[in-house]
Amino acid sequence: MRLYADSARCSGCRACLVACSLNLFQENNPKKSALAILAHFPAPGVYEVQVCTQCGECAAVCPTNAIKKNSRDAYYVDFAECNLCEACVPACPENVMFIRASLANVAWKCDLCGDCIAVCGTNVLRVGAIETVMAGGAQ
Repeated sequence: MRLYADSARCSGCRACLVACSLNLFQENNPKKSALAILAHFPAPGVYEVQVCTQCGECAAVCPTNAIKKNSRDAYYVDFAECNLCEACVPACPENVMFIRASLANVAWKCDLCGDCIAVCGTNVLRVGAIETVMAGGAQ
């Protein structure tokens, strides 16, 4: 399973970021969210939502094996085992692996909790099976 986003529906309200930070850090701090919303100005109301695809690239490069799978088969960071080496950040193809020492002394990413989906008023986000593209474009 993974999180999917329909950026065309995003209003930029950022409620999903708040819900995510509350889940991960028990804080109302959108900067501690595990997804990103990019505003494309000057076009008003054009946003791009970046989410984790649960590809596992971050886990593959983690030297301490701090990135593990949870009961939902989603990768998460075991904060106690993270040594802030930052190897996971450039490995993430979606740019949603985060380390900001000024905010938290750990790396973090989406753990597929679904809290962001529950607060999204425009149905931007959904959880679904990981879709793979096969040769010839068939899914």
